[in-house]
Parts: sequence; structure tokens; C-alpha cells
Amino acid sequence: MGQLLVGTRKALNVIITAMDWWTPDGGTLLEWHPTAHARRHAAAAPDDAGPLSFLQENHIRACHAARQSGVDHTAYLGSGTDVDGDLDSDALTRALRTFVLRHEGLRTWFDTDGVEVTRHLLDWEAVDFEVTVAGQFTESGQFREYLHGRFEREAVATSWPGFAFGAISRPGGFTLYYGCDHALSDGASQALALAEIAELYDSEITGNAPADFASAPTGSFLEYARLENHLAASCDPGSPAVVEWLDIFESHGGAMPGFPLDMGLEPGETAPVRPIELDLLDAGGIARFDRVCRDAGGTFLSGIYAAVAITEYELADRTDYFGISVLATRLLADFGMAQGWFCNFAPVAFPVAGAGAFTDLIPAALAGYTRAKRLAAVPAQSVIAALLGSGADPADVTASPNLLSYIDFRRFPGHGGQAYDRGVLFTGEGRTANASMWFNRDDDRLYLGSQTPDTTLAQLQIKRYHEHLWSVFDRVVVDGDYPVPGPQPTGVQGEQMRLP
Repeated sequence: MGQLLVGTRKALNVIITAMDWWTPDGGTLLEWHPTAHARRHAAAAPDDAGPLSFLQENHIRACHAARQSGVDHTAYLGSGTDVDGDLDSDALTRALRTFVLRHEGLRTWFDTDGVEVTRHLLDWEAVDFEVTVAGQFTESGQFREYLHGRFEREAVATSWPGFAFGAISRPGGFTLYYGCDHALSDGASQALALAEIAELYDSEITGNAPADFASAPTGSFLEYARLENHLAASCDPGSPAVVEWLDIFESHGGAMPGFPLDMGLEPGETAPVRPIELDLLDAGGIARFDRVCRDAGGTFLSGIYAAVAITEYELADRTDYFGISVLATRLLADFGMAQGWFCNFAPVAFPVAGAGAFTDLIPAALAGYTRAKRLAAVPAQSVIAALLGSGADPADVTASPNLLSYIDFRRFPGHGGQAYDRGVLFTGEGRTANASMWFNRDDDRLYLGSQTPDTTLAQLQIKRYHEHLWSVFDRVVVDGDYPVPGPQPTGVQGEQMRLP
């Protein structure tokens, strides 16, 4: 059976993991902050009249409300990596400045009263950083406490910069880390960031030209926000893609999908996050699973959706699969290497009942995901407005859905490079009512990460779900298929059992 990982691990490939499972070696803590000159100019930076992206604007409002309620800030993304060689802090300072200048969104900060959100843009000439020594550490617990505190204070988009950057220096090598408010970053941005900074640093110390991904034009997130808003203005409730989105929503109960098993949480209730990591396939298993999917007329990703749909059919009698996929929107223009929040959400839906086996379900799963990619062109604000206009319950429309994401880390330009391959990615951990699944693939494995509610019943139900999902993958790899006999209402039933 696959192992539910709850401890630490060292990266052989770039991985998404839990923040507290990252345990870099000790050394001297270095921090980079804006110079006094840069801070003065940032504080006086004028309003920028352009629009924000929908996700960015709502995120900033939500963070403001959380702060007003005294909730700790955990709405950030982070990454870390290790680099060989003694650290040249002056060269790294120059590399950091070049990195920020390449990404216009990283020169922005925001203020809000909870309703209106105003963006400020720092002039590029004022961007400058300086390094300070913050002390030493030898115990991993010390570093965790330090990193949590720094990200909570500094990876906040309502001041500039909305990120925290630092290093751990030791003889013969150093660790880099970067934490950024989600308003300015996404998972792909984190996978790109430290690889780019390390490449720029290498250029500074060697005099060699940096690789294309660290020197080519990136596109601006501010331009992306303008394009998204322009696209939203062109969509109305009668637009074919919007109508299709609404039809899927209404035909699946008129509510966003949640975790299929009862986790014992009341509507609106959340619990502290407990991270889970589950290995699903090794390299050999990936190759066999991929071959089965392609022979059945699909793709590796359609196989993931088929396995998830079978699990939910057998455990929860969901005869139609309905999920929300996280999809990148970087191809709206040339934003492939840019830093920002380039994401949208789209429904993946297809029938499950009637499929006799995993391979029978592959074409439907492929069609469902292909449609989702097309519907992801509809901005989220257009969908939400149409849903509310149709009379849908606002609580159902705005509820945070259970999400599914897939990242193939082999496709990033830093793949094969030291800083990228040693990278770890993580997010802040607050509270949740979901058990969203982040499927990640690298050269050696397919694994699932999830931030789950840390309650007794939720953990029992999630363990049951994950073990069944693993068994579907395992059967497909071993036997070349998985028979689908129908729902199997066994095991812990939340509807019948609520634990204290």
C-alpha cells in the first residue's frame, strides 16, 4: 500500500511538500530587504489605474478581512533550494534585483479598506536591496519558527515587497528560500522563481549569459490582468461557454463540488490543516499506467480523472463525476515565464455509471477534461456573475470547491538544473473544509499532496478515500485495467457515524 508521508524528505526532484517537512542544514541566516531609498519610494508610489485580476483582488479583500479578525497570515506560497559553492552575497543581491525588474508584478503593492483595492507600482529605478545577517541556527525547529514568522510578516501584498527572500550560508554551499503573497504568485511561479534567481546569480559570478528562461522577456502580470478584464467584459450570461458552464453546474445539484465523503464538518465550518503526501506510482508504474491510458484512447491525465471518478463512484455512489480543475492561463498571451497568479477554474464532468472498467471510462474522462480546458477561457468573474444572475444560492456559488490540480515538473525550463531539481515548494497552512488533491509528476514518481481537515473523522474518511484511489492505480498497473462493479458502501460512513 502507498505510504501516507507525514515526515521529512530530501528532494531528488523538485517536489511540492509541507512547509514544516523541509529541513535545510544549519548555517548563517541572511535576509534581503529593500534599501531605505527603495522603501521611501515604495511608500510614495502612485496609484496605478489598471485593473487587478479577479483572483488577486478577491484574495486581497479576504486577507484584509482575516487581518481585521486577528487571523494569522498564511495566504502565501514558498519555495527553497540548495546551491553548491560559497555564497557571494553581493552577486545574489544583484541577481535578486534583476529578478524583480524582470517581473513587473513584483514591483506592486496594494492598499484596501475591504471594499476598494488600490494598486501601487514602484518605479523600476528605485528597486534596490541590501543584505543583513539575522543570526545562526542549528536545529530545524528554530528555522521553522523563524521562517513562519518571516513569511507571516513580510510575504504580504499590502506592503512592498510582497515577498521575503533569504539564504542560509555555510562553507561549500547555501540554501535559498522565497515566500510570496499568493496575490503575486502561483505554483508555477514558485517552480520558476528560485531556478531563475539561481541562474541570474550564476551569471553574476561567472560572467556567462543566463539561460533563455532567465533572460527572455516574460510578459507582465499587469498586462494579464488587463486582458482578463477585457475578456470578462466580452462575456455575458448568453455566451455559449458561459451557458455550458451553467448547465454543468445546475445538472450537478447547483453547488460547487465538495469532498465526496462526509468529514463531519458543518456548512461553513473549517478545521486546522493537516498535510498529507501519498506516493501513487514509481517510474515503472508511471510508464505502464501511461501506456494503458493511451491504448484506451486517452492521456495520462485523463487516467488520473478516471481513477478519481471510479473512487468516488464506488465509495460515494457518484454516478456522474463532477470536479473543479485548476488550469493555467499563461497562454492567454506570452506569460509562460512570468511571476503572478495565472490560474482559472473549470468544471470537469462526465458519466461514470455504465462503464464496465477503467479503460471504458478513459474516453469520457478525456472528453470531460478537454471541455474544461475550453471553458477555462471564461474568466471566473463572468461565471460567478452568471450563476448569481440565474438565481443560484450565493452560498453555493461562492463556496470554496474541492479542487484537482496536475503539474508535470518535467516540463519546466529549469528541469535538469541543480537549483530546480533540488527545489521544494510549499504553501502556508491555515484552516480548511476541503481535501483538494494536487497530483504531481516528476522523473521518478506520481504523488498526491493534500491539505486536509485535522479532525478524527475527516482523517478516517480521507485515509479510506486515498487507499481506495491507490488501489485503482495499482490494479491498472498490475492487471492493465480495473473492473467497475458499482458502488461499494463499506467502511466508515460519516452519515451514520460522527466522532467527537
